[in-house]
Amino acid sequence: MSLFGKIFKTGIITERFDAYSDAEMNQVGAELRRVVDRRFSGNLVIRQVDPGSCNGCELEINALGNGFYDIERYGISFAASPRHADVLLVTGPVARHMQAALLATYEATPDPKWVVAVGDCAVNAGEFGQTYASCGAVEQVIPVDLVIPGCPPTPLSLMKGLLKLAGQ
Repeated sequence: MSLFGKIFKTGIITERFDAYSDAEMNQVGAELRRVVDRRFSGNLVIRQVDPGSCNGCELEINALGNGFYDIERYGISFAASPRHADVLLVTGPVARHMQAALLATYEATPDPKWVVAVGDCAVNAGEFGQTYASCGAVEQVIPVDLVIPGCPPTPLSLMKGLLKLAGQ
C-alpha cells in the first residue's frame, strides 16, 4: 500500500511526447512503405553483419529503430538469423579473421538475396585499406548489390539506400 500511496502522492512525472515531423523522412518513408508492400508483401527483413567496423555505422543503423525513425512502420525489420533475411547490411572492412564468418552468413542467406555495403569502410576499406589483417572492402569477399557511402551514413541516407535497393 505504501507504493500506491507514493504513486498517488508523486503524480505523473514523465513528459508528454509530441511526435516529430520531418517532411523528407516522411516522404522517403511513405515511398519505402509502398515499395516494400508491393515487392516484399509488406515485410523486408535485414540481417546486419559487422565483419570489422568501428561501430559508427552500427550506431546509425541502430537509430533506424528508435522512436524518431521507427523503420518498422515502413515494413522493414531486422532478423538475428541470415536464414530469415532478404538483405545483408554489411559494415566496415572485412577483417581476415571474419572473412569465413561473412562467407558463411552470405551462403546461409536464402536466394534471392541482396548485399548492401554500408559506410566508406565497407565500400572502399576506408582508413584500414587492404593489409595482412584486412581483406579490404566487402566486394573483395562477397558480391555487393548496392553501396551506401558515408562515414557513417545517416539514418535517412540508409532509408534512401534501402528505397533504392527495394525499387530496383
